[in-house]
Amino acid sequence: MASIDIDIAYIEKLAELLERTGLTEIEIGQGETRLRVARQIQARLEYASPPPAPPPAAAEAPAPAPVPEAAAEAPQAGAVTAPMVGTVYLAPEPGADPFVRVGDRVQEGQTLLIIEAMKVMNTIRAPRAGTVTRILVENAQPVEFGEPLMVIE
Repeated sequence: MASIDIDIAYIEKLAELLERTGLTEIEIGQGETRLRVARQIQARLEYASPPPAPPPAAAEAPAPAPVPEAAAEAPQAGAVTAPMVGTVYLAPEPGADPFVRVGDRVQEGQTLLIIEAMKVMNTIRAPRAGTVTRILVENAQPVEFGEPLMVIE
């Protein structure tokens, strides 16, 4: 096997080109020699839960009808819901402290958790300032679109 003469400065220039252009890899060949420079990127889409709907206008209504079970499980006021289907992670990496805990005061835009969907980590941010009163999911739990994740009051 023949020895390859490696020009480190050339490889560094290729790496800078990757960074500057946003490409993920460059491969160059000359004769039998091939050089491939690649980088891994983790795309993070950021979604904020939509603001809660305003309460309906007060109107006199007859006595309320019994609530069906499905309606009883509707998200409560202040709930942050999943904007997509995926797996929820409460911490930035395994073994790390969670982004937030019950009782924490959060600011609008603060990271609450991550939902992994199709190998993409999506940061879920607080839609408003408040205090985390409940966390309704566990780490690494699959979630559905619209599922309540936590409550901020």
